[in-house]
Amino acid sequence: MKTYIILLLIFLNTLSKAQTHRFVYQFDYKPDSTSANKRHTNMVLDVNPDEIKFYEFGHLKNDSINKSGGRSYSWSGVPALKRKKNSSENINYEMMRDYMAYTTIDKMDWKLENETKTSGQYTLQKATTNFGGRHWTAWFCKDLNISEGPYKFRGLPGLIFELNDDKDNFNFKLVKSTKLPTTYETFDFLENFGNKKSLTVPIAKFKKMQLDFFNDPLSEMKEKFDKIEPGTFRVAGVEVRSKDQFKDLTKKVQEHILKTYNPLDLTNAINYPVLN
Repeated sequence: MKTYIILLLIFLNTLSKAQTHRFVYQFDYKPDSTSANKRHTNMVLDVNPDEIKFYEFGHLKNDSINKSGGRSYSWSGVPALKRKKNSSENINYEMMRDYMAYTTIDKMDWKLENETKTSGQYTLQKATTNFGGRHWTAWFCKDLNISEGPYKFRGLPGLIFELNDDKDNFNFKLVKSTKLPTTYETFDFLENFGNKKSLTVPIAKFKKMQLDFFNDPLSEMKEKFDKIEPGTFRVAGVEVRSKDQFKDLTKKVQEHILKTYNPLDLTNAINYPVLN
């Protein structure tokens, strides 16, 4: 493929000079594992001299707006993380009522397969691993001597170009490569978000906070209800005019959370209760 040829030439010509080498992956994923429908977005893998960062491409667009004096933030819930180079310790970022950060150790054992396929003028090799309760297949290129890839996947003798799980819930495909003359600063949207500094907690506490939110997702709205004009709040497109509505609306929010919760890493998943 021409895209891959261009990627390789850029990489070989600029690796020694680039402070941030940026790889963009198309990410197709199922929020609902029982549905065939997928969402699509682009993800950024920034390979810096000392750190690796992975986040949604939309953050770069918003960062440009914010640096020009505007104010634009959005959080879709796709992964955001960073790690030291050559490390399997990831700092994960999540937006709840507060902006949260927690650390995970994400080691994986790869099996290199003999199977290869040609893309343009060079070869991708197949590798497989079991990670996060899922079986994954990666296609990597030895010609790009960098042991990184999308999300938490790393450790192969070459850059990962393609990655998917065997249930076809998640697919990553490398679509673009660029070099930046200096290390790109993500302080305003990764380490911090929406003027909120990340609050670092143990993963057990993060899970508890998620469960607490699930059990009463409209608690803040309930607290403010008596102080505002009826109809000011909307939940799932419904105007809230009476406290009697909160019970049914809470269940609707909970059902939505359950239906759209399909994490890449099942071993660290939130154990949400089954609704009656």
